[in-house]
Amino acid sequence: MFSSNSGNTVIKSKLISRRMFLLTIGKAVVVVGVLGRLISLQINESKKYKTLSDKNRFREWKLAPERGVIKDYFNNEIASNRQVYQIHLIPENAQNINEIFFRLKSILKISDNRISSIKKKIAKQKPWEPIIISDNLDWSEFSRINLFLHELQGVEPVVSVARVYKDNSSAHVLGYVSQVSAKDLKNKKYLKEMSVPGIAVGKTGLERRLDEKIIGKVGFQRYEVNAFGKRIKQIQIDQGQAGRNYKTTLDLEVQKFTSEILEDKAASVCVMDIYNGDIVSLVSSPPYDPNTFVHGVDKNYWNSLISNDRKPLTNKALSGLYPPGSTIKTLVALSALENKIVSPLKSVTCTGKIEMFGEKFHCWKKKGHGVVNMRSAIKRSCDVYFYEIARILGVDRLSVTAKKFGLGKKVLKDFSEERSGVVPNTTWKKKYVGQNWYLGETLHTGIGQGYFQSTPIQLCLMTAQIANGGFKIKPRIIFDETKNNLKEYLKFKKENPDQPLPRELLLSNLDLEPLSKNQDHINIIKDAMFSSSNEPGGTSYRSRLEDKRFTFAGKTGSSQIKKFTEEQREAEVKQESLPYDNRDHALFIAFAPFSDPKYAISVVVEHGGSGSKAAAPIAKKVIKKVLERHKLRQSTNTSTENSI
Repeated sequence: MFSSNSGNTVIKSKLISRRMFLLTIGKAVVVVGVLGRLISLQINESKKYKTLSDKNRFREWKLAPERGVIKDYFNNEIASNRQVYQIHLIPENAQNINEIFFRLKSILKISDNRISSIKKKIAKQKPWEPIIISDNLDWSEFSRINLFLHELQGVEPVVSVARVYKDNSSAHVLGYVSQVSAKDLKNKKYLKEMSVPGIAVGKTGLERRLDEKIIGKVGFQRYEVNAFGKRIKQIQIDQGQAGRNYKTTLDLEVQKFTSEILEDKAASVCVMDIYNGDIVSLVSSPPYDPNTFVHGVDKNYWNSLISNDRKPLTNKALSGLYPPGSTIKTLVALSALENKIVSPLKSVTCTGKIEMFGEKFHCWKKKGHGVVNMRSAIKRSCDVYFYEIARILGVDRLSVTAKKFGLGKKVLKDFSEERSGVVPNTTWKKKYVGQNWYLGETLHTGIGQGYFQSTPIQLCLMTAQIANGGFKIKPRIIFDETKNNLKEYLKFKKENPDQPLPRELLLSNLDLEPLSKNQDHINIIKDAMFSSSNEPGGTSYRSRLEDKRFTFAGKTGSSQIKKFTEEQREAEVKQESLPYDNRDHALFIAFAPFSDPKYAISVVVEHGGSGSKAAAPIAKKVIKKVLERHKLRQSTNTSTENSI
């Protein structure tokens, strides 16, 4: 028999053997796992780690692309680029950041606030990413930096390009560029891969609208560095790609001419080709200098802009909202004719006012105009006549006509700053005001007051479509070489009323949209506008151009700012005697030449008082200038590098 001790020894031996076996198997599994991982790293992930290793040896410096050029109709550059001198800092190459800035302060005009801002950027970004210290040095400063470069480790002198604008006359339509902001990066996906020092992005106007195509393609410079991050040699360079160039429909000479006429008035002028919608001039006043925004706007200049009550930063032609005043009488009359409400011969007796529901509705002429029909009412701008016509017509039918002719909606659409305006009617008031419409409001609407709100470009479009015979056009500011045959179409129809359209005209005018049911109705309005500008008693007669080459047909208007009291009416207080902010806005619309219309114009002068005194004389000068350049515009080579 075995003793108990010998039995225990055997059991222990078996346990030890079993444990050694399990331990051996465990070790084998670990070894196999490690070998497997090593094989995986060697075979499968070698490329990944090689790339990471290369990143420790190579650096990439992105290069800002050259922004595309914007030209006027005659190929004059109105937004282009110029060479600039910059100083960049690569933090990882600088041994002592504080010492670098101390030295730079003795060479450049660099403030403590600027230094503090740069240091905050250094703390947020990667040490090999360059930071712009100054992006617009003059040659003497740039030369001094290069002279002391051996003392400025990490500082890199860079020759780059920056935006430059021809003059200030087109500031509002062109807009401006400035440094990319966090908001830009969030809202514009194409900017996320374009993080490069010095790159600018369009903030307003055409610069913003065209930004994605005009900004260009970022280039890069790839170079090798040593263990200390010092540049050893250049490996690769890609200059990138310049942005796309664009040609506009604008005439720079007319832009400058118009801007000079407006001086520092709070005003706008829009000129449009009545057949193809080309915008020849779009000027807002007072202007501002867009060049000041390229390198960061000066604080004092910025404060002067935002504190100016004439709002120089506002594109008044697109975003200024004004009651259309008496300019709307052209559409009230047309709507009444289209809806068969009245005959053009219907007469109304104007005594200077009418009374309805206990409320007095005054004519601008205290003693009235006597007996007037549609033509004479437009010619003399009789309010009482249009109170009566609006009462019969109703605001809803007037609203339909106004919207047909382009009021109440954006004209250019792609401009972020453009506003839609308001064409009121019964449904609109219920929705936005929460109240029912009442008849007195219809009377106010009939003379372009009350809730009515329009932009100058809308009034110009309305006038252009009256001038071309009532055909819808699509205004454009980017040149398009596609042939527009509206004028040829109208000519053929006039000369061959019973003949079918030639194929080339038919194909190009499938989208023609007549806005009027009867051409005679349009002609009645055009003739009345002629009388207003060219016959004694007309509200713009004093601004007429007697040379038939320039003769225009127009309509004055005033947007009431503050209602006149009965005492002021009795005293016949003049607009010129009122405080500036209480004066009416002055408006004027016209087309020219009357015998063969080509262009439409709208002029708005804020607080100008009278359309006949403040707006019409401006239109007279601009019309003459535009028509003098018409033949040159026609003969200009219409080829372009790019269009959209």
